[in-house]
Amino acid sequence: MSKESLLFTPDNIGPVTLRNRTIRSAAFEGMGKDNGPTPMLRDYHLSVARGGVGMTTLAYAGICRSALSFDTQLWLRPEIVPSLREITDGIHAAGAKASIQIGHCGNMTHRSTAGGTPVGASTGFNLYSPTWARGLREDELKGLAVAFGEAVRTARDAGFDCVEVHAGHGYLISQFLSPYTNRRRDRFGGPLENRMLFMQMCMEEVMKAAGSDMGVLVKTNMRDGFKGGLEIDDCLTVARELERLGAHALVLSGGFVSKAPMYVMRGEMPIYSMTYYMKQLWLKYGVRLAGRFMIPTVPFRELYFLEDALRFREALKCKLVYVGGVVSRSNADRVLDEGFDFVQMGRALLNEPDFVNRMRAGEQRCGCDHVNYCIARMYSREMACHKHLDNLPPRILREIEEIKAKG
Repeated sequence: MSKESLLFTPDNIGPVTLRNRTIRSAAFEGMGKDNGPTPMLRDYHLSVARGGVGMTTLAYAGICRSALSFDTQLWLRPEIVPSLREITDGIHAAGAKASIQIGHCGNMTHRSTAGGTPVGASTGFNLYSPTWARGLREDELKGLAVAFGEAVRTARDAGFDCVEVHAGHGYLISQFLSPYTNRRRDRFGGPLENRMLFMQMCMEEVMKAAGSDMGVLVKTNMRDGFKGGLEIDDCLTVARELERLGAHALVLSGGFVSKAPMYVMRGEMPIYSMTYYMKQLWLKYGVRLAGRFMIPTVPFRELYFLEDALRFREALKCKLVYVGGVVSRSNADRVLDEGFDFVQMGRALLNEPDFVNRMRAGEQRCGCDHVNYCIARMYSREMACHKHLDNLPPRILREIEEIKAKG
């Protein structure tokens, strides 16, 4: 089969058929308000759907109050179903499928956002929030697993075709999996077999709720990205277990937001741009002083996860979604030729929401220059490409040019 025909042919994720092999990745948009959707969130995803993507993913929706990191993210609850329906109806009218990423942030939050002391796999201090978190009691875990299932049912009510369970990047499920964050002495700690128990509980509830009409993807790490975290062999064990539990597709990623954040996205974090939008003065100037040490640069290269992902492709039979450094038509074709079933893009579809249609028309490369300004501002404001904004402060423009020069 030719490269062109493979990229633009349909394929399925469980019971859901996508019109082509492209998916807008679950990159946090920061476009919510009071933990609900906004016209900005709707308009962005509709622009991606109209731009030709097979499926677009609303990102980082919390399954309950304690799951929330920001007031700009979604809290997936019945009260927001009607406004989510406006988004999914529009996506479907444009010919695309709609997915929503569900998860729990674990210790990546604050009391004021989470409605109580942040919780995690184990008690400890999270420098990146920064906050103290308490370890979850064993009797609380079943309730959180059930909340994952309820989130799937709410997603169905809101018109979503698929859910993407976030089991990577150092959020709650990942905090149970990683020896770096799981120091428990009960049956949910210790060897990897035990550390996977919470993930198993959550997936059993998710698959039961998904039934026969919803697709289930799971974002899972291939490495945590630092010494003392999960390495590739352990992550292969996790992926095999997710396959056994019935996941229809795995999104292969890596990194840990509280330890190796740029392992996820690669490149340099624009520290001045990041702190420019922060409201708390102590945090603004603290990050300016220590940000380079807290968020070390990990060099960007195209298809930066491909080498590790190929090991997963060799070991697994389920559908696999490649994400990481896809910026051109040749990237997308290569990934599919290597045996992956779908390709996810984040920054490329922020820079050009119609990049899929552009590729179909012959465009070879998107205009993203990977300076990561979009990521730097998303923790305080909506994610946006610097190329789409007017009147940026001169210091931010200078930082962008400095990062581009290094690249």
